[in-house]
Amino acid sequence: MEWTTERRYRRYEDWTQEERKKIQEKMAQSPWHVSYHIEPKEGLLNDPNGFSYFDGKWVVFYQNFPFGAAHGLKSWVQLESDDLVHFTETGVKILPDTPLDSHGAYSGSAMQFGDQLFLFYTGNVRDENWVRHPYQIGALMDKDGKIEKIDKVLIDKPSDATDHFRDPQIFNFKGQYYAIVGGQDLEKKGFVRLYKAVDNDYTNWKEVGDLDFNNDRTAYMMECPNLVFVGEQPVLLYCPQGLDKKVLDYDNIYPNMYKIGASFDPENARLVDVSALHNLDYGFEAYATQAFNAPDGRALAVSWLGLPDVSYPSDRFDHQGTFSLVKELTIKDGKLYQYPVAAIKELRASEEEFSNRSETKNTYELELNLEANSQSEIVLLADKDGKGLSINFDLVNGQVTVDRSQAGEQYAQEFGTTRSCPIDNQATTVNIFIDNSVFEIFINKGEKVFSGRVFPHENQNGIVIKSGNPTGTYYELEYGRKTN
Repeated sequence: MEWTTERRYRRYEDWTQEERKKIQEKMAQSPWHVSYHIEPKEGLLNDPNGFSYFDGKWVVFYQNFPFGAAHGLKSWVQLESDDLVHFTETGVKILPDTPLDSHGAYSGSAMQFGDQLFLFYTGNVRDENWVRHPYQIGALMDKDGKIEKIDKVLIDKPSDATDHFRDPQIFNFKGQYYAIVGGQDLEKKGFVRLYKAVDNDYTNWKEVGDLDFNNDRTAYMMECPNLVFVGEQPVLLYCPQGLDKKVLDYDNIYPNMYKIGASFDPENARLVDVSALHNLDYGFEAYATQAFNAPDGRALAVSWLGLPDVSYPSDRFDHQGTFSLVKELTIKDGKLYQYPVAAIKELRASEEEFSNRSETKNTYELELNLEANSQSEIVLLADKDGKGLSINFDLVNGQVTVDRSQAGEQYAQEFGTTRSCPIDNQATTVNIFIDNSVFEIFINKGEKVFSGRVFPHENQNGIVIKSGNPTGTYYELEYGRKTN
């Protein structure tokens, strides 16, 4: 079935119950559903939006096209949690149903004000000539989940920007509310613009200027910018589409990057003593990461494990996309660490010594120890011939390599089937989370991270130690487990 523009932007009310039932039936046949990660109830899941804390609950929305694995008319779907591991879909949605978001509720953020949650997002509108008009708009959600949209544009598109201007993120810095928005200027170069809430009114924003973070100006668009604080240090997370690989090499179609500053100077829209540019994730899929500072000060982040303009094997079952685990961000010795929140341990249902296994449920965690000067290779999601997801730890030569070329159905091969990162030659810990069609690898508790999708064949569910002597623990994970 061809995804024409007309089909992608068909109004929600025009889809029949029969059509939706067929989509759900096809999704039910998929062999690649995840267990303890977030995936869409229907169709496509992409960017995490509105990650926040509200009314005693953790809240996150996912951007959704419910009618198949395609990027079409987007809405937001709400999830809530009390531990950042177990999430429940509430049925609350932001629908593309007003003149300011008629062609999609695009990405944005959220923050609690009083007894309401302010939702700040991009309304995507196309005119009769299919010219895009992006509007930075808002809505208020009460404690019962009722959403009331604010009937005005909160931030106008600047005159020096193209129609690529989106993804507002609101944040609090020393009692003052600010927002950043990603965009593209008239020279087709990406920028991040800083705004200040006048008198701390989230409906009244004043432009401060382009954020100075030593922008190399090689990217043509800055998507999903987020500014969070780890202690006093600002961390800018963003997706510089088209970044010149001479600036920093990457293999994915689009990268997710970060910079750390020594401090934030809001009056001059500047990150002071900003670091070099770094890859946020060395794997195959981590994009549109959204982070915010929780009420207790922690910087929390969640990523879309998917990429724009990439097709996936699950598409034929009318579903695509999942979120990463929720990660806490910390800084040690000038490095950004990202590691799943502590409650992830509640999923551990049983533990055994790490060893070869002919069969697993493909829902487990490995906690491994590697000795300095060691070389080892393990294969996860392995078939009886030892073919699967290969992870090679070469501490002698200082490199970790993940190879998915033998792991199930192949896709996006034009971007390569291996990913590598440098690693120090020292005693090393590795935590690996496998969830059927998702892997997340955390080296030294989040110093380096690989995330990605795999779509294993039916017989790929073993573990093979191919070389070396990695030791550690195998934990079976069960999403239904929850301790109080």
